[in-house]
Amino acid sequence: MSDITSPLSYSSDLLATIMADESFRPSEPVSIEDTGLPVSLIESLIIKRLAVVGVSSGRQLANDVCLSFTALESLYQHLRARQLIVHKGSAPLNDYVYSLTDDGRDLALVYNQTCSYVGPAPVPLMDYVLSAEAQTIRAESPKRRQLQQAFRDISINEELFESLGPAINSGAGLFLYGEPGNGKSTLAQCVTKCFGNEVWIPQTLFEDGHIIKLYDAAYHQRAEQDEDTLLSAANHDRRWVKIRRPTVVVGGELTMDSLEIRHDTHSNVSEAPLQLKSNCGCLLVDDFGRQRIEPQELLNRWIVPLESRIDFLKLPSGKKIQVPFEQLIIFSTNLEPSALVDEAFLRRIPYKIEISDPSPEEFHNLFHLNCGRFECEYRAEVINYLLKVHFIEAKRRLRRCHPRDLLSQIKAFCTYNELPMEMRPEYFDRAVRSYFTMVLEPADAPAKPADVPVVPQTGASARSAAAPSKPAAVAPSKPAAAAPVAAPSSPSAPSM
Repeated sequence: MSDITSPLSYSSDLLATIMADESFRPSEPVSIEDTGLPVSLIESLIIKRLAVVGVSSGRQLANDVCLSFTALESLYQHLRARQLIVHKGSAPLNDYVYSLTDDGRDLALVYNQTCSYVGPAPVPLMDYVLSAEAQTIRAESPKRRQLQQAFRDISINEELFESLGPAINSGAGLFLYGEPGNGKSTLAQCVTKCFGNEVWIPQTLFEDGHIIKLYDAAYHQRAEQDEDTLLSAANHDRRWVKIRRPTVVVGGELTMDSLEIRHDTHSNVSEAPLQLKSNCGCLLVDDFGRQRIEPQELLNRWIVPLESRIDFLKLPSGKKIQVPFEQLIIFSTNLEPSALVDEAFLRRIPYKIEISDPSPEEFHNLFHLNCGRFECEYRAEVINYLLKVHFIEAKRRLRRCHPRDLLSQIKAFCTYNELPMEMRPEYFDRAVRSYFTMVLEPADAPAKPADVPVVPQTGASARSAAAPSKPAAVAPSKPAAAAPVAAPSSPSAPSM
């Protein structure tokens, strides 16, 4: 990677200090040779862009293809000498306005038939490979402080936190398994925050004459840029985008085609597979075992990359290319891992962590956390009522999603009826009837009575707890293994 040049005369020591937290930063190419791309490819991008916009200044064209005006000046002169473009007028800063000639429009049609891609100039594959190695997530090794910061907005008990810490720190794959609704997907999405730093990725890749789109707004979030800092003044290669470390989530829609380069025969442009888009971040395979492909197929596809950190993809031409496999793989499943895959696969996913049902104390904590989001006052006596009547007596198991979902229904009810948002027993009665009607567990599930912790009610709190209406009958479900603990008396951060 070449040294960074700045439009201002900052010292190299100052710039090095500012960018000390970056392990990789693409510097702006000062010539076409520095791009690593064939001149014919850049020429085609310029001509196709002019065919789209009609007329454009040289600097605007350079901006459209994400290259510097200085690097393209000689190419403009060459195209004009070949009578493919002409001057239509002058532009500021010693520039001109260009348009295509008849020959130029004919050539644009030929280029479009070959490949219809119009956009930022691509980055050679080898440059991307080097960047992924420099920005690998395995080099981060987050510590306890980073994990606490990443999980600050969710509830997680100490035992689970202690299990997750070493697994995330290792950068190896892990299985999160347990009953649905306990936050496995949410937990996995928080994991990426532990690794902090943003990363640079190319918008498109170029290899063996093929253009492969890599940047995907569905998975990649651009990093916020502070235009007032010296760092933002330093030039960088605009073919690259600075993003937050990605979290790519795939569920039941995952197919084998999603793991290969997908080629559009009409545009002759390809799309990068999901594992390539997740490099330097996390790849969450949600509801593993419920995809349209067998777990064994996924095993055979990834068993080598999981160990070697290298994947092999096939270009539309049939050529095999080697790409990085540098992400934290997380499998989230409601099934027992050993029932899905064999020992060889489990050995490559060294950490298997069960996400169990929340305790009554944690259930209270989850309501504490969500009260701020829904702008209502936390009332322990109402949650005790909810636990006793609608979970213990109804033999329902606690799930971490229940506080959020029930409060969401109460919020909708109060907004519709122009009532203040608050926790009331009759509101929970209504929400429970609506929420659990279609979520019934087998009637023959074994029942196991359990006690619910009751927070003493005094003063106004005791008087404000209205006599609840009789709850709607529901089918019995599996029992909750509820330990008798006291609910928190005041809002607190999630337990760690």
